[in-house]
Parts: sequence; structure tokens; C-alpha cells
Amino acid sequence: MKRSTKTGNSALTAQHSALWLEHAMKNLIYLLLLIAMVVVGGLVQAEQPQKIRRIGYLSPQTPAREAARAEIIRSALRELGYVEGQNIVIEYRYANGQRDRQPELAAELVRLNVDVILVTGGEPYLRAAMKAAQATPIVMTGPGPDPVEAGLVKSLARPGGNLTGVTYLSTELGGKRLELLKEAIPKIVRVAVIYDRDAPGTAQEVKSDLPVAARALGLSIRSSEVLDSAGLDKALGSIDKQRPDGLYIPLTGALMRANARRIADFALKTRLPALYGIKAAMDAGGLMYYGADLDEIHGRVAYYIDRILKGAKAADLPIERPTKFELIINLKAAQQINLTIPPNVLARADKVIR
Repeated sequence: MKRSTKTGNSALTAQHSALWLEHAMKNLIYLLLLIAMVVVGGLVQAEQPQKIRRIGYLSPQTPAREAARAEIIRSALRELGYVEGQNIVIEYRYANGQRDRQPELAAELVRLNVDVILVTGGEPYLRAAMKAAQATPIVMTGPGPDPVEAGLVKSLARPGGNLTGVTYLSTELGGKRLELLKEAIPKIVRVAVIYDRDAPGTAQEVKSDLPVAARALGLSIRSSEVLDSAGLDKALGSIDKQRPDGLYIPLTGALMRANARRIADFALKTRLPALYGIKAAMDAGGLMYYGADLDEIHGRVAYYIDRILKGAKAADLPIERPTKFELIINLKAAQQINLTIPPNVLARADKVIR
């Protein structure tokens, strides 16, 4: 009887062992299947391409003139995780200074079904983009008048349409620029102004805002409006004959920006102190620049593009004004025209070119 009991216990133990082994094998198989599913799922997910977002880029300039601004914008986008050629495609359209191409280029971007259009030109380009892309979000960064006064948006806080971004509000700085010109050249009395007739907002600055500031500073303004290169030639020739004490070039106007180097060369050749609202003129040897910190403004463009690509509506994104301004003085140019910049003006400069 004892032997029989031992035999029965051994059989039960073997049966239990077999059941345990079978259960363990099933659990192992389940675990391996689960691991395989996770690995395969991860591989499938990794193999799936990222969604490519398309950004339209509308510029009034040539690719060469737009290059510096475009690189600042691309760099700011990279910091937010958007890499051209990986998860974004940027469709560049350059007007090359040809104003009549605005509607055509804007329409091209709409046909490409871009997710957002970036406009780096002034009011004419914004209007062309808004007319062509009534449903596509538009981000602005460029010169021009107050977008509210121009009727482009309802308000800066709540634009209300498909346009948002950063405004230079350059026309509001005319009086400050005249003041700086007067401080840099205390004996100055007569100031010549050349402006683009077709640049919205500039006519109001030159005809309304500048005369008020000039009277307060004891200055007289003589302005020349130009429409094309021939008109610019005529205006420069007239200034050369009149020999004013100084020259002021507003920011707005594609014609003025495209001819920044030409104007700066003229001012140096004729030894005419000039203050520019066009930063590009400083690269051409301009004497003084005062205006918004454009690098900061262009970098903010990435913020708006990022918000829109993540689902925000342009109508709800407040339009920003410049928060940082800079004064740049070129001492090389000052020496070339035999001008001594007062120490108190130099001390206020954010950048001095020596």
C-alpha cells in the first residue's frame, strides 16, 4: 500500500509539472507575440512619412535681396522643429521688383494648396494675397502703413480675417528720424526727402507727419515723389543741384528698397548726410539707420506659422508691433563725407560701423 501511494504522488507531481510547463510555454508565447507586435508596430510607425506642410513665400524682391531675411525665418522655423525638406516645403515666389506680378504669384501659391502664405512685401502684396487666398491664412512681415488704418484688418488685437503677423509701422518713425538727423548734424536746415509715390502710407508721412516734426525742429522739407527709375534719376539730379543739408529716405516702397545701394552711393559721392529707414542701405555704405530691429521681427514670423500649422486661426492671432528699435551709425561713411558725429549721438547707437 505504501508503494502504491508513492507511485500515485509521483504521477500527480509529473502531471502538475507538465501543466505548469504548458502554462509557462503559453505565457512565453504570448509575451513573444506581444513583443513582436510592439516592434512591428513601431517599425510601421517609423516607416510612415511625416506630414509635409507647405508654406508659400511671396516676396517683392529678387532671391539675392531676399536671402538674408529668408535665412532668419528658416532658422527660427528650425528652432521650432520645422526643417525644410523634411517636414515643411517652402514655395518661394519672387516678384523681382515687378509690381504687376503680385496677383499672378499669389494665385500660383493658392493653386499649390499651401497651408499658409508668408508675405514680405507691403500693402499691394498683402492685398494681392488676400484677394487670391480668401481662405488661406496669411502672415505678414514687411513695410507698410498701419494695417488697421489701411483697412486690411479690423484691429491689431483681433484681426478678424485671414491676415496676421508683424507690422513695421514704419511711417510712425519719420519724426524721430528727423530728430536724429538734426542731432547728428546740428547746423542742418534743409532736408530733401525722396519717396515712392505708390508706397501706401508714405505719402501721408511725407505730406502730413514730417512737416509737423520739421517745424518743431526748425527744418524745411523739400520732397520728391518718384514712380520708377527714371523718376529717381530726375530726383537725384535735382537734389544734386539744390545742395540741401541732409537727405531722408523713408522705409516703405519697393522702388526705394531696390535702389538703396544706388541712393547710398549718390549720398557718399555728393557728400550729403543721409538717414535711412532702409537697413539695406547700411550695407551699401549708408550713414545712419533708425528703425525696427528687423532680425527680431523676421524671427517672430516663425511663431505665427507654427501656431497656424497647429490649428490656430489667423483671425485670433494679434498682430504685433515692433518692440525693439535700433540706431546704426557708419563712421566710415561719416569720414568719407567729412562729418563728425557728436559723441552724445554715438553713445546712443546700438551699432557703430568703424
